[in-house]
Amino acid sequence: MKRRVAREKSLQALYQVDVTKENIQEVITQRLEDETIDEKAKEFIVNIIEGTVAHTEEIDKIIKNYAVDWTIERMSIVDRNILRIAIYEMNYSKMTPIKVILNEAIELAKIFGSDKSPKFINGVLGKIKEDFGVEDEDK
Repeated sequence: MKRRVAREKSLQALYQVDVTKENIQEVITQRLEDETIDEKAKEFIVNIIEGTVAHTEEIDKIIKNYAVDWTIERMSIVDRNILRIAIYEMNYSKMTPIKVILNEAIELAKIFGSDKSPKFINGVLGKIKEDFGVEDEDK
């Protein structure tokens, strides 16, 4: 399974938790019931979901600082969770090159967000990358 699909499943799970306030472990179990998901992909999905949830408060503070004129609550659920995943991967996971994280976030925004989502996601993550001095290492 490609990591894009794993990120899509992670986004769907985070969206579900954001909307329903369901228990994160129950949502993860539901999302991993798909027999086509291999073990490596399952680990990646769990890492993203649990890591993003564990760091949501810190991640949301970062988003608030960079999403000018937007509160977390006013953002679309899709956009805020794409940002959360990307910021988690950039700042905590560091398993993926920054350029890939940014590209994947924009692609998720194209698939699941509004027409304005890709530009919004790119703008916020681009500023974060610049200000944090995050290097785009080839891994």
